[in-house]
Amino acid sequence: MSIVAIVKTKTGGPKGIEKAVRQAITLAGGLQDIVKPHNLVLIKPNLVAVPLNRLTGAITRWEVCKAVADVVIEMGARPVIAESSAAGVDTEKVITAGQYDILRENGYKVVDLKRAQKCKILCPTGIVFKELNSWELVTQADVIISVPVMKTHDQTEVTLSLKNLKGLIDDQQKKEFHKQGLLEGVVDLALSIKPKFTVFDGTIGQEGLGPIFGNPVKMGLIIASRDLVAADAVGSEIMGYNPRDVMITVRAAARGLGVMDLNQIEIKGTPIHEVRRRFQRSCETTIEGLPPFELMLDEGACTGCRNTVISAIMDMKSQNLQDFLNGKFIVAGPVQESKLPCGANQGDIVLVGMCAKHLQNRGNYVPGCPPNNIFVVKAIVGNLEGVKRRYATEEGSDRESE
Repeated sequence: MSIVAIVKTKTGGPKGIEKAVRQAITLAGGLQDIVKPHNLVLIKPNLVAVPLNRLTGAITRWEVCKAVADVVIEMGARPVIAESSAAGVDTEKVITAGQYDILRENGYKVVDLKRAQKCKILCPTGIVFKELNSWELVTQADVIISVPVMKTHDQTEVTLSLKNLKGLIDDQQKKEFHKQGLLEGVVDLALSIKPKFTVFDGTIGQEGLGPIFGNPVKMGLIIASRDLVAADAVGSEIMGYNPRDVMITVRAAARGLGVMDLNQIEIKGTPIHEVRRRFQRSCETTIEGLPPFELMLDEGACTGCRNTVISAIMDMKSQNLQDFLNGKFIVAGPVQESKLPCGANQGDIVLVGMCAKHLQNRGNYVPGCPPNNIFVVKAIVGNLEGVKRRYATEEGSDRESE
């Protein structure tokens, strides 16, 4: 029977978090037979993108990674905190925004994988991928520990320990995951790199428009397990989801990565029912204060384009440009031409990303996979006249080339 530990933090400060992390690791079976002296241990946080602030539940708190690293150090091993942020995102900027520089200043190794030496990982049991673009550090690690945040996701319902692993492949392959099969692709990756432990940062989760723009939820939890599938099933249940509605968990269990049946999972520490709290889903989120317009996100639209569109709209609102949205139809994903509005002016239709290229003659097409926000804004506005700050002066570079 798999074990998942749930521990409530006494305080939200570093000492309270450290105590909870240590207790959760111990309850989950400890690391003694997993981490050996001199092992290289890769600690993988979720640093997907620059958050509004580090306590919005968008990224893993450094305090949690530090606590895990300290346990590893005490076992005579070598921890390395490593991440590559979302496609087109500068990982160093996320590291700075998350205050991971504090760890660097105190001697902890924090690595931006996008600046590291690349290598290939073979996936002998892969369904979608037989080879992955990763980094030497990932292949050199004796142990990989996933340290995600508890948050919703606009395409996979939630993003927990398994989805978090996607940061261990390069930007180009991240995009390929969305094109060729995100769900099985994540399982291909997990089966190839074999993470051995997970510690959830559930101190502050995120609901609504995750994985970046959602609202913080104070949960005060640390969750730990040797079984990532079991941990994700329990995490989903705590967030008010039926674990069987989270397809990455379902696919991972079906391929033997772990146990998702809650009846076969032993909970240690705090019972699920005492901490369960329904998280608002991404699909239930609205951005207030906008004029009437239509957002047409096809079910096949990847997270990259979905987040780009929402980010561009949020940027427009912050710059008081939301009036340009009036009457627009913003399309992302492989939408069928028959679903486009009849009689709409070409200038009112904005087609975002590679998957909408087949419709480029029907509106303002924004190329890229995904495009940079600035180009989406430019297509919506129609020109840059009167656009303030960075939109008035910066042309930027398309994310696909970053």
